[in-house]
Amino acid sequence: MVKVTIDNKNIEVDEGTTIIETAKLAGIEIPHLCYLKGINQIASCKVCSVEVEGINNLVTACNTPVSENMVIHTNSPKAILNRKKAVELILSEHDARCPMCIRSGNCSLQKLSNDLNIRQLPFTEYIIKQDWDENFPLIRNSAKCIRCMRCVQICDKVQDLNIWELSGTGLRANIDVSGYNSINESSCSLCGQCITHCPVGALVERDDTDLLREAIFDPNKTVVVQVAPAVRTAWGEEMGLAREEATVNKIFDGLKQIGVDYVFDTTFSADLTIMEEATEFLERYTKGELKDRPMFTSCCPGWVRFIKGQYPHLVGQLSTAKSPMQMFGSVMKSYFAETLNKDPSEIFSVAVMPCLAKKSERERDLYYKEFAGHDTDCVITTRELIRMFKIANINPKTLIDADPDDLFKDGSGAGVIFGSTGGVMEAALRTAYHSLTGENPSADAFKVVRRDSEKTGLVEANFKINDIDLHIAVVNGLANTRKLINDLENSKKHFDFVEVMACPGGCVGGGGQPIHDGEELAFTRSKNLYFLDKNANPRFSHENQDIINLYENFFGEPNSHLAHQLLHTDHYSWQMPNVSKNEELYYSTID
Repeated sequence: MVKVTIDNKNIEVDEGTTIIETAKLAGIEIPHLCYLKGINQIASCKVCSVEVEGINNLVTACNTPVSENMVIHTNSPKAILNRKKAVELILSEHDARCPMCIRSGNCSLQKLSNDLNIRQLPFTEYIIKQDWDENFPLIRNSAKCIRCMRCVQICDKVQDLNIWELSGTGLRANIDVSGYNSINESSCSLCGQCITHCPVGALVERDDTDLLREAIFDPNKTVVVQVAPAVRTAWGEEMGLAREEATVNKIFDGLKQIGVDYVFDTTFSADLTIMEEATEFLERYTKGELKDRPMFTSCCPGWVRFIKGQYPHLVGQLSTAKSPMQMFGSVMKSYFAETLNKDPSEIFSVAVMPCLAKKSERERDLYYKEFAGHDTDCVITTRELIRMFKIANINPKTLIDADPDDLFKDGSGAGVIFGSTGGVMEAALRTAYHSLTGENPSADAFKVVRRDSEKTGLVEANFKINDIDLHIAVVNGLANTRKLINDLENSKKHFDFVEVMACPGGCVGGGGQPIHDGEELAFTRSKNLYFLDKNANPRFSHENQDIINLYENFFGEPNSHLAHQLLHTDHYSWQMPNVSKNEELYYSTID
């Protein structure tokens, strides 16, 4: 422990603690832009510079450790002047048309500029503008980039994909796609973590709100909307609602107010996914297909893009079950359309998702009888949903708890926890246990697979059901996933069933969720889903009455011919770019 004085406050901290973390412990917030604890401590912005007695030059607080009897001044005249000049220099290379920026009001640079009372720039402006494919789900505006390197570090250290790199020097330095590729040629998983960690509006999702709005006003379209489990954990954060107030039912009310025809909860199709995936797993396990390699879950499109781009030889190990979003769209374009006596092309299927990769997943084809199109027509993120509510001038305090529409009202607790890492595995095991024994386990019998802290990236567990010994793993974050796969390939580990989610914490920490700069809220949001599960009735997917009715009236049974036609997918029908290059790189890393 070392004793430090910071802004006239005495504090004792562990040796090696940085100045910025010491200040935080003392209740002092040192302004910063590029800093992300444990991820990005390169002091590129210089905004966090502070004065230390006995040292002539200012030091950067984010990467300077404290020492015994150090005396620090975070807001001395010298520190404030330097901070202001640093921000002015950044602004001189930043498109500062804030009213037209999607991050206006939630931008660290904008807030810092206002706090420092910057009203004009003493420097000549130099803005870099690069072309970008505006149809790609992830949009980059180079004119907004402040070269903080956060996107580079998140992609390298947390997701291990290395999509971004710093190119050029001096005024020409810029962040670009690695290897001189376009973003379409890259191996981007579309996890969106670069977006949620960007302090400004340089990285955003492709906005599809106009597409939804056009469908709402089209008299020939019946607009049906599904809302994913993770969305309910976060949408209230920007609407001024406490977590317990921000129910999914209020989202339903808001959607109806903006003109949507039918609203549903994706927990329904999460239960449907479990019926198909659990049945498929037991079938593949009993056939001996999983002796060498496990079956992987397939409901996370970021993970699917990752395995198809990085380990294409393992694609056959993916469950063929579609994601809950896709399954719901397939049911909308078939059973639901027939129930309404409408052509599938008249149904406009919308998904509200916490995920950027879902915008890519919606491109997958659907063929049913004479219909050839997509199961999902439009995907909007949680952030886009909030923007639509604000555009419609909806007062969140006046929203009521509206029920989802008929036919698909029911959802189980097992479906709700899909939004958190470990949720898919836990839900599947609950139903697999019932399939094998004919009775339900305790609903919390498999809770060991849950993430028990913010840092948990991998959970391993063994379960014995009758005479079957199951070895399972749950992993979140793509760097953790890469390590797990390499251990599997090197025979260091063996599992029968593995759940993978691309985003740290799962969908609750998805790239389409509300942005809180410097805060990681996935773990907190997950607790909300487990609370809902604990108080749900039923808590098992196979007890969802609407699911039971759907099989009795339409599909017959899980993994039936019709179920395979509508609820399963061919993972070989498309591939990621640079597959052969990535395959060669993969084999070079195997011992």
